[in-house]
Amino acid sequence: MPSSEIVERVEQLRRSIDYHSHRYYALDDPEIADVEYDAMVRELAELEEAHPELASEESPTQKVGSAPSELFAAVEHPTAMWSLDNVFSLEELLAWGKRANRILGSAADFYCELKVDGLAVNLVYEGGELTSAATRGNGRIGEDITRNVRTVPSVPSKLPNSAPRQLEVRGEIFMPTKAFENLNDSLVAAGGRPFANARNSAAGSLRQKDPSITARRHLDIFAYSIGSIQGRRFRKHSDALDYLIELGFAVMEQNRTYETLEEAYEFCRHWESRRHDLSFEVDGVVVKVNDLDAREELGYTSKSPRWATAYKFPPEEKTTLLKDIVVNVGRTGAVTPFALLEPVRLSGAIVSQATLHNADEVERKDVRIGDTVLVRRAGEVIPQVIAPIPSKRTGKERKFVMPTHCPVCDSKLAREEGEAVWRCLNSRCPSRGVEELFHFGSRSAMDIEGLGYKAAVWLREMGFVSDPGDLYSLSKEQLLQLPLFGEKKADQLLDSIERSKQAGLARVLVALGIRDVGPPTARLLADEFGSIDRIAAASQEELTAIEGIGPIVAERIRDFFASPASKRILGKMRAAGVVMEHQRPKIVRGPLTGQSFVLTGGLERWSRDEAGRIIEAAGGKVVSSVSRKASYVVVGQNPGSKLARAETLGIPLLDEQGLADLLDV
Repeated sequence: MPSSEIVERVEQLRRSIDYHSHRYYALDDPEIADVEYDAMVRELAELEEAHPELASEESPTQKVGSAPSELFAAVEHPTAMWSLDNVFSLEELLAWGKRANRILGSAADFYCELKVDGLAVNLVYEGGELTSAATRGNGRIGEDITRNVRTVPSVPSKLPNSAPRQLEVRGEIFMPTKAFENLNDSLVAAGGRPFANARNSAAGSLRQKDPSITARRHLDIFAYSIGSIQGRRFRKHSDALDYLIELGFAVMEQNRTYETLEEAYEFCRHWESRRHDLSFEVDGVVVKVNDLDAREELGYTSKSPRWATAYKFPPEEKTTLLKDIVVNVGRTGAVTPFALLEPVRLSGAIVSQATLHNADEVERKDVRIGDTVLVRRAGEVIPQVIAPIPSKRTGKERKFVMPTHCPVCDSKLAREEGEAVWRCLNSRCPSRGVEELFHFGSRSAMDIEGLGYKAAVWLREMGFVSDPGDLYSLSKEQLLQLPLFGEKKADQLLDSIERSKQAGLARVLVALGIRDVGPPTARLLADEFGSIDRIAAASQEELTAIEGIGPIVAERIRDFFASPASKRILGKMRAAGVVMEHQRPKIVRGPLTGQSFVLTGGLERWSRDEAGRIIEAAGGKVVSSVSRKASYVVVGQNPGSKLARAETLGIPLLDEQGLADLLDV
C-alpha cells in the first residue's frame, strides 16, 4: 500500500490540477505558466502508474480539458475531441514511436505540424454551410461559440458546391502576435487588464457575449484535422489536409511529413530555435502517425490518441516571486526600474532579474513588490515581466515609488517633456561613468573583449580609468592589481584594446555614447563627413541636411563635441592612435535601393545593428528618426515614440517578418 504521504500528494495534485485547469480552459485567466501545469500532470501520472490502486476515472489524467462554461449553451461534438500526451526530449519521442511501431508491427511515417498556442474549436458544416462552432470543452461537450466564430474572416461560412453534405473540421483559432500586442495596449489605455498571453487573448475574444467585440480582435485559424466526413475516405492524414485546402481552409504551410522520428525531431529542433520567425505563437510540435488505417489500429487511451503526441518546447514563460524593484543608472543618466526575482530557470538560463522598462510601464501593468508575476525570456531578448497575477495577492504587496533623486549620486532626477524616462543629469555620476566605460567596450561599439561590467567597476574604483580615453594608456602592471586578473587575462585585455584602435569611425561614434547616436546614425555621419574632426566642426544646418538626422539629434551632436570632457577623451584617443577617419563606401545597389528604414523596438531574429547591416547590404538606408521621407518603420517589441510618430505621419509599418519578406531571407 502507498504511504499516507503519497496518498496525500496525489489528492493535492488532483485538486491543484482541477483548479488550474478551470482557470485556464473556462476562465482564460491562468495563475501559472504551462510548464508548471505540465509538471504537475506528469508527476500525478507517474504516481498513478507507480501505484495503480490510486487510479481513478475522476483523475485529471483521465480527463480532456475542462467542463464547459455555463455562460454558453452546451454542444455535443459529433465525434470526440481528444487531448494530447506530451514529450520533452528525443528519448521520450523515440519511446512513443517505438510503442506505436510495436503495436503496428511495422514502421510508420509521421506528420509534423507546429502546435499553435490558441483555442481548439470544432466546426460542423451541413450542406456546405457552417452550422455549429464549439470549444473542446471536456472533449465530448463544448461551448457554442458559433456567432463569434462566424466573425473570424478565415473561417469559411460556406463551402464550395463540391463539399460533402456533412463535415466536421478541427482547427486552432489564434491571435497573431502583432494583434495581441495591439489589443493589450488598447486594453491598458482604456483602464482594463491586459491578457497574459496570446492563447488567453484568443480564448477570451471567442468567449465574448457580443460578437462585434470578437470581430475587432483580428483572430485567425489553422485547420489541423477532419473529425468526421460523409461520403469520402482518405488514406493519409496529409491527404485529408490537402482536401481541406481545396475547400478553402487555411492549413499551416510549415507542416511536413517524415519517414523517421529522428527526422521529425530535427523538425522540432529547427522550429524550437526559429519560433520567433513566425507571426504567431507556438509552444511545440504535434507529431502524428500519418496513415489513417494505422491510427485505427493504435486507438486511444482514456483521454489521448496513441497515434499522436506533442513535443513541447522548453518554456519561455514562468511565474515567480517579484522580491523587489530597484533602479539602475545608465550611461546617458537614464534611471530604469528592474525586478529582483526569486531565481527561476527559463529557456535554459537561471533568471533572477527582469526589466520593467520605465516607471510608467510599472504603473500601467500594476506590478507590485511581492507580486507573483509572469516572466518571459524570448530568444536572446532581455527577460521581462509580462504581468502580475492579481489573484495570488495577499494584501501585503507594495506599490513601487520612483525615486526623486539618483540612488548613486543623490542628484535630483529630471524628465523631459514627452519622454517616459527619468534621468540623472550629473555627468560625473559614478554609475554613469561605469556604464559609459562598459558601453565603450561593448560589441556594437569598440568591441573590447574582456572589458566586462565588473572590470569596468574595478578600473573606476581603483582610479586607473576616469574616462574611456584612459583605456589606451593602461599598463599590464595596473591590470594585474585588479581582482581575478592574472597574466593571461591582462594580456588578452591589452591585446583587445590595441585591436580596437582599428574599429573605425562609425564604431568610435557609437562608443562615445552621444545620446541618440546608435549604429545607423553613426554610419550616416561617417559616410557623410569622413572624419571625426569634420563631424565636430559641422554646423546645425549641415547635420540636419542628412536624411535621418533631425534638429534634436543634431543639437546633441554639437553639444557633445563642444563639451570639454568630450574633447579630453578624443585627445587621449587621438594620441593613442585610434583611427577616427572613414573611407566612404561604394554605393550598393540592391532590392532596397532608394528606400530608407527606421528601426524601433527590440527585434528577435537579429540585433538592431545586424538588421541595419542587412538592410544596407541590400541597398537600403537606415535612419534614426521618423520623417515623411522614411519608406518604412520596422516595429519590434516594446517600440518607443517612433511608432506613434510613424502612425501620425502615415509611414508604412513592418513587423520583423515583413522586413524578412522584403529582404527575401
